[in-house]
Amino acid sequence: MRDRALGGALATTVEITSTSVQRGDLIQVGGQECRVVDLFQLRDGAKRLVFESGELLTMHRRTRLVAMRMPRRW
Repeated sequence: MRDRALGGALATTVEITSTSVQRGDLIQVGGQECRVVDLFQLRDGAKRLVFESGELLTMHRRTRLVAMRMPRRW
């Protein structure tokens, strides 16, 4: 599924896990869109996500979320 994102560019909706999450992913948490700006590897396959707002979210190894991902420009 593709949606129009900010600026009119096409974004793809993808399911992410702690192994596939990337900087720039847009995740909806509690009805609010949060963009991932940094990632930290934790033990047991978990990752700590840092959002633009400064908030943190820990994704455990089995956590699955839906995110909007912009196509990469080479």
